[in-house]
Amino acid sequence: MERMTVNAAVRTEMGKSAAKAIRATGRLPAVMYNSKGESTMLTVDEAEFTKVWKQATPTTLINLVVDGTTHIAFIKTTEYNIIADRNLHVDFHVIDADKPLVAAVKLIITGNAAGVREGGVFFKGNPNIKIKCLPENLPVRIFADVNNLKIGDSLKVKDIPMAEGVEVVSNGEAVVASVRAPKR
Repeated sequence: MERMTVNAAVRTEMGKSAAKAIRATGRLPAVMYNSKGESTMLTVDEAEFTKVWKQATPTTLINLVVDGTTHIAFIKTTEYNIIADRNLHVDFHVIDADKPLVAAVKLIITGNAAGVREGGVFFKGNPNIKIKCLPENLPVRIFADVNNLKIGDSLKVKDIPMAEGVEVVSNGEAVVASVRAPKR
């Protein structure tokens, strides 16, 4: 998947009045944090950021281009005004591309369990799996197929195939889906 890009510029103004003036020009105040905890104040185009923000997940890596220099980053947090339906501020977390990171990735259950068609009851476990990998191998989502689950079967974390370079940190014995016999 092509990595989304957000263009940014360094800013020097701080405070509420400066943030309000930045927003009046169609830009958002932002802060970029690096892996050492150092911060840089930025501005980003509101429309460009909102387009990326609506598609991104907590584990989506983006290209953050600051005055021509590209950084690999996550959208760490946003301040969102629900009444005005717009973002007010954004924080980015820049990562080191050569260091493994640990992230909780959303698990998407796919298929229809055979046991449910036989009258069983389907249960879902933890919706996230904690993994460790280099940023280039970080999946946005992990998919688990439950088509073959019969009544009494369960799908555990260790049963879910992972991409090359992705190591599971979560308990491998944790149940992510099961089909139980109906109560009589």
